Amino acid sequence: MKVILDLCVVPLGVGLSVSSYVAACERVIREAGLVSQLHAYGTNIEGEWDEVMAAVKRCHEIVHAMGAPRITTSIRLGTRTDREQTMQDKIDSVERALDRAASGPGA
Repeated sequence: MKVILDLCVVPLGVGLSVSSYVAACERVIREAGLVSQLHAYGTNIEGEWDEVMAAVKRCHEIVHAMGAPRITTSIRLGTRTDREQTMQDKIDSVERALDRAASGPGA
């Protein structure tokens, strides 16, 4: 089953800067060959359920191995069975809606 997942991994007890931990998770996701998009407060990932969840688990393993005694993770995910949909499909749909609104009455 395909999934689109929004992941935010936050190491606790490591100080204020977490960029090296975020970079380590990004490497895990890329090495897994998953389609991803880094954003200011996390990463969107798309792929097969088991592969995506394995990458999330591996992120935790890596961040703990880097010395983080605790990790809090937020995950939002979506699946659909009626058709395939990518992250880009979802973005394009909103962009088209914005274009339609901009070219509507009064534009």
